[in-house]
Amino acid sequence: MKSINIEDFKVVGTINLSKIPTKLTVDIDKEEAEAALDKIQVKLSKKQDAMYAHNRHSFLICLQGMDTSGKDSLIREVFKEFNPRGVVVHSFKTPNSTELEHDYLWRHYLVLPEKGKFAVFNRTHYENVLVTRVHPEYILFENLPGIEKVDDITPQFWENRLEQINNFEKHISQNGTTILKFYFHMSKEEQRLRLLKRLENPEDNWKFSTGDLKERERWDDYMNYYEEAINKTSTENAPWYVIPADDKAVARYIVAKTIWEEMQKLTDITEPELDPKVAANIDVYREQLKS
Repeated sequence: MKSINIEDFKVVGTINLSKIPTKLTVDIDKEEAEAALDKIQVKLSKKQDAMYAHNRHSFLICLQGMDTSGKDSLIREVFKEFNPRGVVVHSFKTPNSTELEHDYLWRHYLVLPEKGKFAVFNRTHYENVLVTRVHPEYILFENLPGIEKVDDITPQFWENRLEQINNFEKHISQNGTTILKFYFHMSKEEQRLRLLKRLENPEDNWKFSTGDLKERERWDDYMNYYEEAINKTSTENAPWYVIPADDKAVARYIVAKTIWEEMQKLTDITEPELDPKVAANIDVYREQLKS
């Protein structure tokens, strides 16, 4: 497998998405990428088991991208070797009536990962500064003081919300949660091909929505708002990674490798030791079970 440096995808300064390739400039064979992913899956699983037993750290994996960018399949492939008790996936859709009675971050706080576990946000709290910017009328459902109509939503409103998200992430990171945010950078042409594939494949027809076509018409708006959100919220404690997503196999490998390298930084994680009293009587217990 050709060497891939995850730092190449980490956002540490101001980026321009239009200048970032949606596919790696070096060719990587699909089978090669899948084989490399298989190896990392096993290592991730073992490390996660130790983290679960250690019970001090947790991970929040945030996945964002346009429709068909590969988030669902990535979750299935990257985490399939994990013990199910160690990873929980949350997919955030349109807020329901109960969620709208609270602030927009409330529902995300409720499902943050427990100590020792992974939480994967498939679409995240960033929907509140992406979809709502493309469709500001959605903000009116939040019943916020001073906002009666779309014209009441000022540029400062979005600045405040991005700052609130930074504070939210800073708070949870300072309390033991490692945050990794991945934006799946897919070309508009690749999305077109994937939507066509959904229509042409009977097994995938159900995934197609006319709403996908409507949102596709706002592609440029989404790119602008993604770019702004990433530039203003990629921090040391909660970095963004822009993942070339036109090749799903490579994207999965890059995400898995990023998670693995971050887990390696947690050097205090150790397997718990057997209670000394149990260890001293292990032969007795063995004989009891044999008999």
